[in-house]
Amino acid sequence: MPDAHPSDYPDLQQDAEGSVSAATTSLPRGLTVPATSLSFTYAASTGPGGQNVNKRATKAVLRVELRELGLRRDHLARLRAAAARWLSADRATLVLHADEHRSRERNRRECLERLAEAIVSTAEAPKPRRATKPSRRARQRRLESKQRRSDLKQRRRRIDP
Repeated sequence: MPDAHPSDYPDLQQDAEGSVSAATTSLPRGLTVPATSLSFTYAASTGPGGQNVNKRATKAVLRVELRELGLRRDHLARLRAAAARWLSADRATLVLHADEHRSRERNRRECLERLAEAIVSTAEAPKPRRATKPSRRARQRRLESKQRRSDLKQRRRRIDP
């Protein structure tokens, strides 16, 4: 299979630096994001694969400008917290890598899938935990159980004459 080129994909655009970004804004799971917030670059992949790995730039690197995603402030904060390991040093850009597949296109789709998963999983705040306390009977049973264990251990001791 010949090396994929951005011109082979109608939904991609390449800028003067060779960086590729999506012209459409649709992501997996029915999400849409502004086209200006996504930027793809490709690099040589690592690991086994022989000549394919050595010759082709199949690793996809997706850079996402978080401010341009158009997310609410609280959603953005949850996304930053959940995806902290993928954030750039300035915490304004999310950097996702995919090099599991042999083809550039599949790695590109994998990056978009990961972005969609991160956005969906952080869309709603987790339900706050309601503080509960054990009932009086539960506390009583716990103490009785502890007393039984204590008595059992007391009976195991050697009796001093």
